[in-house]
Amino acid sequence: MRDAIVLDGGMGRQLARNGAPFRQPEWSALALMEAPDTVLEAHRQFIAGGAEVITTNSYAVVPFHIGEERFRTDGARLAALAGTLARQAADEAPGTRVAGSLPPLFGSYRPDLFEPARAPALLEVLVTALAPSVDLWLAETQGSVAEATAACHAVRGTGKPVWVSFTIEDDEPDAIPCLRSGEPVAEAAAAMRALGVAALLFNCSRPEVMGAAVDAAVSALAGSDIPVGVYANAFPPRTAQAQANAGLSKLREDLDTHTYGGCAADWYRRGARILGGCCGVGPEHIAEIAATLGRPTCS
Repeated sequence: MRDAIVLDGGMGRQLARNGAPFRQPEWSALALMEAPDTVLEAHRQFIAGGAEVITTNSYAVVPFHIGEERFRTDGARLAALAGTLARQAADEAPGTRVAGSLPPLFGSYRPDLFEPARAPALLEVLVTALAPSVDLWLAETQGSVAEATAACHAVRGTGKPVWVSFTIEDDEPDAIPCLRSGEPVAEAAAAMRALGVAALLFNCSRPEVMGAAVDAAVSALAGSDIPVGVYANAFPPRTAQAQANAGLSKLREDLDTHTYGGCAADWYRRGARILGGCCGVGPEHIAEIAATLGRPTCS
């Protein structure tokens, strides 16, 4: 199973485990402000676990988390710092790539809050600051086709590939897989194919719903060379009105490394070729994925 790519895991919870400053509303951006060394260490830990692609800690560098004024005065610097720290960690492990995180701009899990008129200016700040440090773009936790389309348009001039990762409804595991917006995964995959994305992934939903999403995406992308990927979270199901990072969500106790590794193996069997973890998934889970895929981890 050496044809798969291993991603990193959830940065925010790893920062908290490492003792980084961690509170609402700044979330993972607080470490950039007060303890950037902890961000570098988290990147190194995921690489040691076997991650071949690490993601910049820019998810919370948006007004929703750091406030409108701070984003205006310091957003570009913080995003650039996130890129620099990831680049440093990647350069210490030759062959490791850096994905520039382009997050939902107006609150995770809430595509209904998306403001298309404001999105381009906010994305421009992130893209300009991150571009010197990244190898590819990762528009992640996208809740709707509109959100993802805005991110794709924002990076067109950079000459770097874009991966799009959708978060999907996970409170009804037997339902047809849909984005948080209610749009079917199959339709979203077709839309991303038309936009020319380099990869289509699913993240920040519970593992139990990811298999059906992979099936739908693989079918919709048949005949293309667009790989499918998964990096699930370790949260209980999220309702339609949930708002990520409104509080510190409790992590599941049943999702140990062996269980998560088994989920990753199932996603691989279904056709996923990019595998990692989101919120609550640590370096030990990534090491399990790497071992499952036959990749050595660093000791």
